[in-house]
Amino acid sequence: MNKVAVIGSGNVGATTVQRLAELNIADVVMVDIVEGLPQGKALDILQAAPLMGYDVDVTGTNDYADIADSDIVVVTAGIARKPGMDRSDLLATNIKITQQVCENIQKYAPDSIIMTVTNPLDIITYAALRCTQFDRNRVFGMSGLLDSSRFASFIAKEMNCSVRDVDAMVLGGHGDSMVPLPEYSTVSGIPLSKLMDNETINRIIDRTINAGAEIVGHLKNGSAFYAPSAAITIMVEAILKDTKKIVPASAFLNGEYGQHDICLGVPVKLGRCGVEEIIELELTEREASALQRSAEAVKNGIATIRT
Repeated sequence: MNKVAVIGSGNVGATTVQRLAELNIADVVMVDIVEGLPQGKALDILQAAPLMGYDVDVTGTNDYADIADSDIVVVTAGIARKPGMDRSDLLATNIKITQQVCENIQKYAPDSIIMTVTNPLDIITYAALRCTQFDRNRVFGMSGLLDSSRFASFIAKEMNCSVRDVDAMVLGGHGDSMVPLPEYSTVSGIPLSKLMDNETINRIIDRTINAGAEIVGHLKNGSAFYAPSAAITIMVEAILKDTKKIVPASAFLNGEYGQHDICLGVPVKLGRCGVEEIIELELTEREASALQRSAEAVKNGIATIRT
């Protein structure tokens, strides 16, 4: 049986564990520093197994030693956004948490693949890669798939069509500088530009960029977790089943898209080895400029953790 470790038992972590259990493809261990919290949530999820039909082991623990032999470690630990905060406001606290987590991953699960979820995601992914010194294919961030799902949901709502007909693509940093790509986003294969005017497209893009903040504004004391956990689960499944699924994710770039020494959202092929290929799309001058601006914003964040 495959094994997946989820670090953090907050809303994102616990919902991810639930979704992974229901997928029925791996035993799952949930780790948190709060005594009793991962144990209680894991027990609750395990007791739903007879009703939902999954047959995997789900455990909660405060001991990182229990992540040993994990195929994948999903890092959700960190503080969440509050109204008025952007993802960069979380940097100082979440970098420290990530470093502690990565030291334990190095110690107990040195052969695992790491998926980061903690914000600011691209900078956290870069920090995790540098901290662990793992090969770049084994450390990446869940970002673009979530942003693309949000983009797709808004497109479907605007078109009054099934979300199953929509494929959307978002590149760049997971934040205000993200780059939704209308020309690579389609409804039943038809590009958005053939279905709606520029004003409508730009309105949907703006809502996509601010989708996380919109949810934070409604919740007041918390942030999104249903859609993030769904994106995590899709990516974990692609790795464990070696499906070679192509999704946008935050990956380390070494010349791709003209970028070096940075983690940034780009299309990748996911398989048993993690990021098995980075797909380079042909971008318009406007799209390339927007991606460059997004990269600069991420680089500025990376520079702060180097000092």
